[in-house]
Amino acid sequence: MATQAISALTSSFSSLSFSSQISKKPVHSVSFSFSKTTRFPSFVVASSAVADPDVDTEDLKKLVKSRLPGGFAAQTIIGTGRRKCAIARVVLQEGSGKIIINYRDAKEYLQGNPLWLQYVKTPLATLGYENSYDVFVKAHGGGLSGQAQAVSLGIARALLKVSDSHRTPLKQEGLLTRDSRVVERKKPGLRKARKRPQYSKR
Repeated sequence: MATQAISALTSSFSSLSFSSQISKKPVHSVSFSFSKTTRFPSFVVASSAVADPDVDTEDLKKLVKSRLPGGFAAQTIIGTGRRKCAIARVVLQEGSGKIIINYRDAKEYLQGNPLWLQYVKTPLATLGYENSYDVFVKAHGGGLSGQAQAVSLGIARALLKVSDSHRTPLKQEGLLTRDSRVVERKKPGLRKARKRPQYSKR
């Protein structure tokens, strides 16, 4: 009986060792061939197109300084526009219709947004001066939407200094009205200006 038990144990041990050898083989045979297929082709192209806007900005800075000797405050045809937190100082000079905001082209500065560009061009288009004046702007505060509307008011106010007869058509289009709407302040106990926490009766 004892010999039969020993032989059974040895056979079971031999089967265990055999199965462990089989289980080890597939682990070593696994290959990670997909790690060699990683590619990075798209990152090389982006670095070559960064230098162009800087060159254009430097050229526009030289242009603005040559056209506005003494800076913005020394000019005669100037207007200040405000909208929400944005403030824009606008100078008009006879030219070909260029619009430069913070030493950048208006289309580039306003990210090509057609609505914001329309805000800027509306006062000149109302009087038919799209190609008669160059516009130089220094804007700060707020976002691009607020700055675009501030530029619109500044251009309209500057056009009044060109001729007082411009007041009637500009006023009819509502371009001389300062939009006083601002974000309403948050109230204590509320989530925002008027939004309340959810009410639970029980």
